[in-house]
Amino acid sequence: MLLTTMLAMPSPVPRRRLRRGLLAAAVVLLIAGGVVAFVLAHAPGNVSHPNVQFTQPTTTAATTSTPRKQRSVVDTFSWPWYGFDAGRTRDFAGPARLRPPLHVGWHFNNGALLEFPPVIYHGTLFVMGDDGLARAINASTGRVIWFRHVGTLAAASPAVAGLDGLVLMPVLSFSHHSQVPGGGGFVALSMKTGQIVWKHPIAAGSESSPIVHGHTVYFGDLGGTLSALHVPDGHVDWTYHANGAIKGGPALVNGILYFGDYAGRAYAVRAANGHEVWAVGTNGAHFGFGSGQFYATPAVAFGRVYMGNTDGRVYSFGARDGALAWATGTGAYVYASAAVADPPGLGPTVYVGSYDGHLYAFNARSGAVRWSHPAGERISGAATVINNIVYYSVLHNRQTVGLNAVTGQPVFTFGDGDFTPVIADYDAIYLDGYNTIYQLLPGARARRTPVHHQATRSRSRHRAKAARVVATKKRRGRK
Repeated sequence: MLLTTMLAMPSPVPRRRLRRGLLAAAVVLLIAGGVVAFVLAHAPGNVSHPNVQFTQPTTTAATTSTPRKQRSVVDTFSWPWYGFDAGRTRDFAGPARLRPPLHVGWHFNNGALLEFPPVIYHGTLFVMGDDGLARAINASTGRVIWFRHVGTLAAASPAVAGLDGLVLMPVLSFSHHSQVPGGGGFVALSMKTGQIVWKHPIAAGSESSPIVHGHTVYFGDLGGTLSALHVPDGHVDWTYHANGAIKGGPALVNGILYFGDYAGRAYAVRAANGHEVWAVGTNGAHFGFGSGQFYATPAVAFGRVYMGNTDGRVYSFGARDGALAWATGTGAYVYASAAVADPPGLGPTVYVGSYDGHLYAFNARSGAVRWSHPAGERISGAATVINNIVYYSVLHNRQTVGLNAVTGQPVFTFGDGDFTPVIADYDAIYLDGYNTIYQLLPGARARRTPVHHQATRSRSRHRAKAARVVATKKRRGRK
C-alpha cells in the first residue's frame, strides 16, 4: 500500500506554489518497467531503533505551562512564537475549562490568506498575512491596535522579543512589483506602535518562523543560511550554511538549534556560535521523484527530534548525536510540523498530518502507529494539542477538527481552517481560518428562543400584576 501510494505521488514543488493553485490538478507519471523495478528494489521501508536515547517523562502529562489560579490585573501570558515552547512541541495544558464545547466570541477578517497562526504577548495577538501586512490585535476584543505593511509576500509566524519590546517578522519579498519569493528580509517592529525599528535584507527571502532567546533571534532562509541576529539592532552574530533551503523554523533546546533543509538533511548547531554539532541525511525516495525534503519545523522532546519529510515518512533523531531512532511511512508527503505530548493513559506521542489524508498518532519512542484518523483531505499544517485534544485543519474544504488525543475520536469541528489552526491563552482558543481569526470561548452560546422571551414577558406581567394588587391592598388598609 505504501509503495503504491508513493508511485502515484506527483513531484514535490515549492509549497507556496501548491497553496497558490499553480500546480496542475493532476500529474500523470509514465513509469517504465525498469523504473518500477528500481523502485521496488530501493524504496525505503519503516525503520525503528527504540533504544536510541529517549528521555522518559517524569510526569503523566508533559507541559510547559502552569495554569493561572486567578485572573491577573496585568496579563503576562505569552505564546511567543510558532510552536509555543522552545522545543516547538505545540502542547499547551491550559485551564480544564478550555475545551469543547466552544463558541465564537469575536472574529476578525484579515483579508488575506493566513497560512501561519498569530503569536500572543500580554493580551495582544501579532499576525502577518500572506500579503505581508502585519497587525497587532487586542486578544479580548478583536480590535486592531496597529497595522503595518512590511512586505508583499510572507509565510511565517512572527516571534516576540519581550525583553526588547519588538516583534520580529520574516518576509519573502519586499518588492511591490512581485509576489514571488526573493528580495525579502527580516523586519523588527515596535510591539506598541508597529513602527519599523530595523530591516535585515535577505536576497532569497525567508519563510522560517523565528525563535528568540535573550537578545538573539534565530531563523533560516531560502538561500540555505541559518542566521543569529542581535535583536536590538539587527547585527549579524553568526551564520551557518546548510546544503539546501531552510523553510521551517529552528527549535532551540539546551543551547542547540535543530532544523532541516530542502536537501533532505537534519542539523544540530550550537546557538552560541553556530558551530555544527551533527548533520545527517535521509535515504528517502530519491529515485526521480525529487523527494526527501524537510519543510517542517522540528519538534524536540524526550531527547528526540521529530520531523516530517516529503519522502512520505516521519523521522525521529537522537537529539544528542543525530542517530536515526525511527522513520515511519505515511504514504504521501509530510509537510506538516508535528505536535508532541504525553497524554495520560497513552504515553509520549507524536501527532502529525500527511498528504495521504490522515492525522497520525505515533509512539514517540518506537514510531509505531498508535492510531490514525481519516481527514478526508490533505493535511498541510501543524497539529496543536490543547488540554489533550489534538486540533488540525485540512486543505481545500476549510474545516478544523479536534480529536481526543488518546483515542483519536472527534470531539470538535469548525467550518473554517486550512493550515495550522489554533493557539490559546488562559481565556480562549484562537482559531486561524483561511483568512479569518476567531476567538473561541468555553461553553455553548446561550440560545434565545421566542418561547423563552414569551415566558420572560409572562413572568414580568405576573410580577407587575402582583405588585399592583399589593399596592391596592395597602391603599385600602388591608394587611
